[in-house]
Amino acid sequence: MRNIRKIVVHCSATPATMDIGRDEIDRWHRERKFNGIGYHLVIRRNGRLERGRAMEKSGAHAKGYNSESVGVCLVGGTDSAGKAERNFTPRQYARLAEVLKGLQLVFPDAEVLGHRDLPGVAKACPCFDVKEWWKSKKEEA
Repeated sequence: MRNIRKIVVHCSATPATMDIGRDEIDRWHRERKFNGIGYHLVIRRNGRLERGRAMEKSGAHAKGYNSESVGVCLVGGTDSAGKAERNFTPRQYARLAEVLKGLQLVFPDAEVLGHRDLPGVAKACPCFDVKEWWKSKKEEA
């Protein structure tokens, strides 16, 4: 297994009305000449978890950090005009908490953060403060 030091939460940069999943993202990434979907996990609008790239394989989601990270993508994150919008469902947040808890059992030293928290990233992705949100979720447990 790879040495995982970061768990990076992303958004698909799609409006709330667009319910896509692993297959659509895989197609988009292949069109961009990626070797398939760049995320390891995708959380759909209804909270359903879909597997993307195999965990053993380096992702294609966080330039400069792919070899040491796991990429989790929440479907949504923009309004109909493409502007950043925190529009994730309660089911997505619940599933994200489950996923992060599970990943931290496997990778206990991995930092949980949003794509926007990585150095040099000039995006709002995933449109909320993952570190602060995750801190509050761990305190609830």
